[in-house]
Amino acid sequence: MEEIHFDAQVDITDKVCPLTFVKAKVSLEELEEGEVLAIRMNDGEPVQNVPRSIKEEGHRILKLVDNEDGTYTLYVRKVEEE
Repeated sequence: MEEIHFDAQVDITDKVCPLTFVKAKVSLEELEEGEVLAIRMNDGEPVQNVPRSIKEEGHRILKLVDNEDGTYTLYVRKVEEE
């Protein structure tokens, strides 16, 4: 499996919606355009809501990986708003 290289990571497994998205968004805002953020989150609501919300913000979802421990890692490339 191809490994994705990322510039920063954030663990939101200790947060609940809507704070999961808020924490992910703040972490994305700290990156430069084109950098990749790895977001570790719990299965369930975060996996359903965070990728959708990030995509709605205009960022590019690269991959969602099942860590096989009840968590997922979402890789997102930051895209600057035009």
